[in-house]
Amino acid sequence: MSRRNKNVGRIPLVANFTPAIVFAALGIAALIVVVLLWSDREVDRIARERDRAIVALVLEQSVERVAHAQESSTVWDAAVLQMRKRPLEVNWVDINLGTWFYQYAAFDEVYILSPSDQPIYAMRDGKRTIPETYIAVEDIADPLAATLRRTEAATGSRSNPGMLSPGSADFAVLRGRPAIISAKPIVSDSGTIKQQPGHEAVHISIVFLDDNFFARIGSQYGLAKARYQIAPSSQPNEASVALSTRGGHTIGYLVWEPFAPGSQVTTVVGPVLVLVLLLSTIVIYMLASRLARRTADLEESRAQAQHQAMHDGLTGLGNRAMFELRFEEALHRSRRRKSLLALLYIDLDRFKQVNDTLGHPAGDALIRQVARRLVAEVRGYDIVARLGGDEFAILINEPEDHDAIDHICSRIVSQLQRPFNVSGSHAYIGASIGVAIAPEHGLDRTELTRKADIALYRAKAGGRSRYVLFDPSMDEAVRARETTDRELRKALADCDAQLRVHYQPVFSTRTCKMTGVEALLRWEHPENGLVTPDAFIRAAEESGLIEVLGPWVMRRAALDARAWPDLRVAVNVSPVQVRDRKFVETVRAILAETGLEPRRLEVEITETALMEASSEVATSLRELRALGVACALDDFGTGYSSLSHIRDIAVDRIKIDRSFVQAVSTVPGAALVEAIVALASANGLHLTAEGVENHEQHTFLRSVGCHEVQGYLLARPMPAEQITAMLNEASKNAARVVDGSTPHLS
Repeated sequence: MSRRNKNVGRIPLVANFTPAIVFAALGIAALIVVVLLWSDREVDRIARERDRAIVALVLEQSVERVAHAQESSTVWDAAVLQMRKRPLEVNWVDINLGTWFYQYAAFDEVYILSPSDQPIYAMRDGKRTIPETYIAVEDIADPLAATLRRTEAATGSRSNPGMLSPGSADFAVLRGRPAIISAKPIVSDSGTIKQQPGHEAVHISIVFLDDNFFARIGSQYGLAKARYQIAPSSQPNEASVALSTRGGHTIGYLVWEPFAPGSQVTTVVGPVLVLVLLLSTIVIYMLASRLARRTADLEESRAQAQHQAMHDGLTGLGNRAMFELRFEEALHRSRRRKSLLALLYIDLDRFKQVNDTLGHPAGDALIRQVARRLVAEVRGYDIVARLGGDEFAILINEPEDHDAIDHICSRIVSQLQRPFNVSGSHAYIGASIGVAIAPEHGLDRTELTRKADIALYRAKAGGRSRYVLFDPSMDEAVRARETTDRELRKALADCDAQLRVHYQPVFSTRTCKMTGVEALLRWEHPENGLVTPDAFIRAAEESGLIEVLGPWVMRRAALDARAWPDLRVAVNVSPVQVRDRKFVETVRAILAETGLEPRRLEVEITETALMEASSEVATSLRELRALGVACALDDFGTGYSSLSHIRDIAVDRIKIDRSFVQAVSTVPGAALVEAIVALASANGLHLTAEGVENHEQHTFLRSVGCHEVQGYLLARPMPAEQITAMLNEASKNAARVVDGSTPHLS
């Protein structure tokens, strides 16, 4: 059906549900208006309750504020001593207990009673007056003073933890005016002056609640037109709270116009809301007519988004999310039907080289071609996915047997070895495949994925462009590497406890004297005994532990070499170390720390490792040679040996690999060693042969001009103490030789 026909078919549907939507919108609008009016009343009621609570709190706090202000001078040793003087120093009392409060706390009247409740001081409106004026307030003040004295006598301390001293306060009407009256004892602040509770002088303060007081409260707390009235307000737009004494007697009312936010909001928002609702209804009607047409578009977009979420954008294959989903479904079928399921993890070989050489667009084109070839090599119901980068995965559903899986893997390897036409050039890659099979290797997705990944690692390590089926021994090897890594970490926590450095002497073929030693690391495992580096150095490189292990070996060798002033010490270094930008600084720091002369240190790196990152390593080696440290190319002849490599790297020494030394008894082997010696001589390089195990080899190497030799014939690797002993023995028995050419062996 065309798009136009679909739209035509949807028009009656729109006509049917559009009025319903409009009526629903009108109903919602009416409901909104009702809710608004109800909210208006509720908000106004809540606001009134809030104002009443604030007023009650403010009045209570006003009483406490008067009492707190009194404590600024009534809790004071000096005030206690002054009150005991007769006659009173009225000027001091004015400044500290009387007229000062008029200025400081706006107290209208202050009276001081003696311990026998006789007025001894009075202040009104900021001026001292005769104590007898107390008679005007005694009807109100005396009961407060009596209550205060009873409280002190009963408790001996303040009853309000927020106050410094006990007190008694209340609202009252004095001379026709509402007021706050507060009584406080004059007590010691230090506690060093003896006073009998209930028998101190009493300070009485009076604050009249005038219009300014209520206006200030209204301004601070949003109480419009706050004022005092004898009777409560009868106006509907006003609220009031009674001013009551502690005895429950009402002395008047605080009246104000309450804030009515609900009514104000309704007044302002109501007309606008009605207009908005009407416009909304119109808009809803217009949108409803387009809703059906948009529905199909949205459904199409949703399907497209879902497809993109589950598929790789470059190849159109399923991505990791879809693959994991299909994998779980396939495993469920395999469990139910007890059938085979093969998981293939595929990693492209040499893809990075193509990407770097021809550019990323060419790399993308290559990935698309790989995807097409993979799909072509499996059945329609098998699952092919791109997991990311140059990694692919395939699920072979219900293969007949292992032979069928082998056949598919072989075809894939063969197809991906064929040239790819990319950017007008032929690109050659390959593929390594790791295979895990359910239920043979498990029925858990995570476990099968892990085992396929292990098999893939083995395939890449075995030469690439091949497939490997998972075998339990591989898992054991992985676990063994994990165990080695874990135990090596423990050993590195205290290197001196388990790690040892042995030294194999190197002898001159001309003088037969020891000229140097090669430092060889040994791990004294608490259970497995002495472990050679072959078993753990690779694990250290992969885990990054070589960054700790390498400097420790070099430092240990430098420290030991201080006892052998005439020997050169050679230390093997990993390319991981040399590629580190801090490597040269580390060597410099070790030399400075140990005091070893740079000319006596020689770093050795294998030729194969050197060629894998020649530019970075060559830079580090040049910087080392600038320090005076010699550089040796180990295992020469086993890698990519060439004159250009030797010239570019600029090493000081090459070491002939033991495999060539073992072959000198044959004509081709002898000729090859002679060629290496000639190459070294032509380039001015020192030459050392490794693995010398018999006199025939030693004699030949000396005859062709090899400078130095090392091997079991001459001496095995040994601890530093034995090297020292050999040197001491040599100094006593100068130049002892075997058969006239070989150094004496002990």
